[in-house]
Amino acid sequence: MNASSEWPFPGVVWGEYPERAPEPHTRARRAPSSRAALERFADGVAAAPAVTAETFVPRLHRLRALAKEPGRWLHEAMVLAAAALAGTGFPPHRQQLLAARVLLEDRLAEMATGEGKTAAIAMAAAVAALGRTPVHVVTANDYLAQRDAEALRPFYERLGLRVDCVTQPMLAARRRQAYAADVTYCTAKELAFDYLRDSLGRETDLSALEQRARRLAPRRPGDAPVLRGLCMAILDEADTVLIDEARVPLVLAQSEGSAQESAFYEQALRAARALAPGLDYVPRAGGRRFELTPKGRQRLVTWPVADHPLLGHRAHREAAVEMALVALLVLRRDHEYVVRDGEVTLIDETTGRPAEGRAWSSGLHQLVEWKEGVAATRRNSTVTQITFQRFFPRYLRLAGASGTLGESRGELRDVYGLRVEVIAPRTPSRVEHRPPWLLPDSEALWFAVADEAQRLASQGRAVLIGTETVAQSEALSECLAGRRLAHRVLNARQDRDESELIAAAGQPGKVTVATSMAGRGTDIACHPQVLQRGGLHVILCQVNASARIDRQFLGRAGRQGQPGSVQRMVAVDFPLFQKWWPAWWLRRLSGSVSPMWTNLTVTVAQRRESFTQRKDRVKLCQLAAFEERDLTFSRQVKP
Repeated sequence: MNASSEWPFPGVVWGEYPERAPEPHTRARRAPSSRAALERFADGVAAAPAVTAETFVPRLHRLRALAKEPGRWLHEAMVLAAAALAGTGFPPHRQQLLAARVLLEDRLAEMATGEGKTAAIAMAAAVAALGRTPVHVVTANDYLAQRDAEALRPFYERLGLRVDCVTQPMLAARRRQAYAADVTYCTAKELAFDYLRDSLGRETDLSALEQRARRLAPRRPGDAPVLRGLCMAILDEADTVLIDEARVPLVLAQSEGSAQESAFYEQALRAARALAPGLDYVPRAGGRRFELTPKGRQRLVTWPVADHPLLGHRAHREAAVEMALVALLVLRRDHEYVVRDGEVTLIDETTGRPAEGRAWSSGLHQLVEWKEGVAATRRNSTVTQITFQRFFPRYLRLAGASGTLGESRGELRDVYGLRVEVIAPRTPSRVEHRPPWLLPDSEALWFAVADEAQRLASQGRAVLIGTETVAQSEALSECLAGRRLAHRVLNARQDRDESELIAAAGQPGKVTVATSMAGRGTDIACHPQVLQRGGLHVILCQVNASARIDRQFLGRAGRQGQPGSVQRMVAVDFPLFQKWWPAWWLRRLSGSVSPMWTNLTVTVAQRRESFTQRKDRVKLCQLAAFEERDLTFSRQVKP
């Protein structure tokens, strides 16, 4: 075995489009090194003599000569990667070296927020790229993909590597150019959709020799695959991709439907608005869907008969009206979606970001459009689809990092065959955890949050406030404006100003209100004056089904050993509390200042919700019209 056999790349050996055949995901990809071996490797790289400017390039050129000695090659490649990173002004510390080595063993590294995951991933990606493997670094959103590619460009160029990024607006030719780089930063959705497009234009059952022969045959430039195969992916915030969004179908679609069908949905919505609750319909599945009563079905008899065999069918009409009730009563503007630029745009419940290209299927999206009075789009029909749970195991090499992998350790091992290695923090945390507050209702909550934000801002602190929905962020914004407290809002409406807003969020006296958009991957640089006065203060006003999402938002404070403070402030009328706690308990705790009872209320609600979501995932998909079966990321066939 030599070093080159460890690193797949397009060619005769691995095929022109390398990928792993679909298979059970339960087997580990390779035998892992012991923790002691990992520690020795990191210590050896850290203790290596400094690489001087005069010797760097010659040593880089000699690296290929070590290909027949995998151990020496890997050590030398990591030493050079560490030297290149130090040359950009960011010398790596031991924990980053250890994490990079874990990633190069196709494992998951759990690193606390602020410990330098970005640099660790970059070193691992660079080492793999030095072995000729095309590497895809998967980030949480387009903003981070572009930011990291630009920020790390000097590091990669020092190693003789080319880095690029892929973002949603790019056309096929530009994407092909970006994927031709040694390291490409992109989001999971862009990557999967490009793979689906490639799969439509190539024969996946051809042998490596047949694929090579086909590649040599004349063809138009637009027919060439965009990707170079699935050689290696490193996932930043791996639990979001592999757990939170793993089962949402990514659908490559083409427009379908007709004006007659659009009018049918308009009629269904009109009929649903005329129905009376309790008499004409009753809730099912905890109020997430509805069922017509015999009286309600009778009221639909007057619906004008259509000559279309499906649209004129009684059962189809009743199902459409039941779905229209979901659009009217369950899906809420500024909660599950926003309306901007004359379009209905869904909100990703995990990240709080606008989910461009995501749509409800089976006519539900069109019903919401009619409800909001915007131009109705055509229904999409599926050409091909995949989920992250089926897509990422097709990579020949797969690794990732996150600060919140521990509680999903078993699921990640069982589903993907990926082991989690915990990297201890470099320095003790300096974050102050203040007692949580539980307020009687949301109105009281916003006033209390405004008081706290005003007090801290007057002290020269920077304040970041996390809300669950767009509506909540705007309700708090109105409360802050009423006090004439200057602030900025970051939510699915204002995402275009994200980079500017985040850049200013660490200034003295700055108050920023944000949804979960400011959670994963966001690094708020604090002004020295802010650090002197205690650092960034984070107020979390949300209770997510997954405690991991809450911890990610709280992790914006005290990054890289800096001072900071965090506090949870919530209200008893939050949906998760209402769902899992009896009314008498919530009334008793209303206005409680006891940290123990508040933490108990939050923890129990989160655990019950998380357990239910995992246990009944398939069942919920069948019951709720807008759950994972019908909620899809949809893209047109043509990029």
